Amino acid sequence: MTFAGKDILTTVGMKKNELIEVLGISAKMEGIVRNERVSTLLQDKVVAVLFLEPSTRTRLSFETAVKRLGAKAITVSDAKTSSGAKGETLADMAKTVEGYVDCIVVRQPTVGGAQIIADAVDIPVINGGDGAGQHPTQALLDLYTMQKERGNLEGLKVAMVGDLKFGRTVHSLTYALSPFNPKEYMFCAPDALQIQESIVNDMRAKGISCVKTASIEKALQADVLYMTRIQKERFEDLAEYEKLKGSYVLTREILFKGNKDITIMHPLPRVDEISSDVDDLPNAAYFRQAHNGVYVRMALLALVMGRA
Repeated sequence: MTFAGKDILTTVGMKKNELIEVLGISAKMEGIVRNERVSTLLQDKVVAVLFLEPSTRTRLSFETAVKRLGAKAITVSDAKTSSGAKGETLADMAKTVEGYVDCIVVRQPTVGGAQIIADAVDIPVINGGDGAGQHPTQALLDLYTMQKERGNLEGLKVAMVGDLKFGRTVHSLTYALSPFNPKEYMFCAPDALQIQESIVNDMRAKGISCVKTASIEKALQADVLYMTRIQKERFEDLAEYEKLKGSYVLTREILFKGNKDITIMHPLPRVDEISSDVDDLPNAAYFRQAHNGVYVRMALLALVMGRA
């Protein structure tokens, strides 16, 4: 597949060869950053980085990726400063911005909002997160991290812990890893925050073993532990959030009761679900994971603009 001119909106339906291509280009981009620091690959391009929902890692890593490739970024980092605050539709905003740039990266709170933007324009659109829907670039950097930390992606047993109902990173990762024949997915969450049954059914249809549990002790037997925070902003009833927050807290003591070689990941930000006493363990990969986002997002920008 050629990615040139294409949108990156979801990991659903991404093929193994496409994923491998992204990971390979990401490794090349990591080499560029380590050896050249800044490339001229996209020096004639302008990228809109539109973040209509709060973000630190995704926005800054995209802006860094743009600059590392020699391109220019125009940025909206607060929904209140965009014309959306005046009632402008996503489609109208996208059509306007299309006249200024060569690619749009967008985060906004509506599930399917990135698709609305992509349908409105003829330039590539990259989804930086659409509400509780999808976060494909996070899933791709998660794959890149797993590959670096574990040596390969085939046959892994992966436990995902925390907010699996609203967790768009979990939704995207579940689909992204599926072509690599995971041995098992373990979905560890309170009943109120368990993964959607439709996603479980999709995975089982692919022949992937799926287990639901509320026990983090069981999750600690996996190869990869993917922790997530309970997302306060997704709750309509704050009393429900207060009841569920702190459901899982990973400490060094708890961790040592499980698989000693488990790789610990987290899309960040964390609140209280990973104790700071875990941070200096060699298998705590979450800050390395965040840094990998630059390389993967560089790869995607280069691919969709036909320069990879």
